[in-house]
Amino acid sequence: MSDEWKAEESRVGDDKSWKLLEKAVLAGVQEQRRARRWGIFFKLLTFLYLFVALALFSPLSGLSKSASRSASHTALIEVKGMIADDEPASADNVVGALRKAFEDAGTKGIVLRINSPGGSPVQSGYIYDEIKRLRAEHPDIKVYAVISDLGASGAYYIASAADQIYADKASLVGSIGVTAATFGFVGTMEKLGVDRRVYTSGEHKAFLDPFQPQKADETAFWQNVLDTTHKQFIDSVKKGRGDRLKDKDHPELFSGLIWSGEQALQLGLIDGLGSSSYVAREVIKEKELVDYTVQETPFDRFAKKLGASVAERLALWMGWQGPALR
Repeated sequence: MSDEWKAEESRVGDDKSWKLLEKAVLAGVQEQRRARRWGIFFKLLTFLYLFVALALFSPLSGLSKSASRSASHTALIEVKGMIADDEPASADNVVGALRKAFEDAGTKGIVLRINSPGGSPVQSGYIYDEIKRLRAEHPDIKVYAVISDLGASGAYYIASAADQIYADKASLVGSIGVTAATFGFVGTMEKLGVDRRVYTSGEHKAFLDPFQPQKADETAFWQNVLDTTHKQFIDSVKKGRGDRLKDKDHPELFSGLIWSGEQALQLGLIDGLGSSSYVAREVIKEKELVDYTVQETPFDRFAKKLGASVAERLALWMGWQGPALR
């Protein structure tokens, strides 16, 4: 093979390699462009989704149920679910709704529609005290508690501040008591061969640690805390219900037991049987109900769940809870 032929063959081979390389580079550039375009598309789609979500879930996206008020109406406030901070039935939400209802010139009476197992004694106490305070400021506007399925413990604490309490004959009412729960893992730790090492600067700083044996003096102290909270609960119920409560003949009223609405009526825990609409129509004499309940948007609920504290989740995982009226 001549040198000229070899040179030509080498040149042709180089041209082919260059063309292949050029094609590969062009293909890579096109792929990058496609990826960039898709990236921009998905970013725009994400921004559009967030914009629509904020528009839909914003408090300004629609008027509240209480925005259109008649000249005369019965104000309705829901107390639903656990009574606790950062819950729909928190003191801030219920008290805020109460204040708006009392301040509205068209309010002829207020119905607290309760369906709750109870919860925080602090939150319940705040609501109880605010009902009493607002009633003193607005003597012409009465408050009626209406228990639907359940009005127990902290929920009944709140209800006892009302002028009258109504329930269905099958509602569950009462449970005037205090509870605090945790677990003991001492035996489990021993079986696993794990030592618990806690360093504190106070003799009782790790008191009621579920991984250590109980101490008699600390258990007695904690029981005293629960008894004190229970007494506060009892005193508030007695103050709210007065002579209507048949506690002298039935001391078991304060034992934590719960009764049906029909039984609760006989015990003086409630004043009558009826629904929210019944109370509005027959007792307050203003059948139109206007809802003042603080309406939490789905976006608010999502944000709260997203921002839940690690300490709270850890406490739940450990099985520890503070005193609760339920």
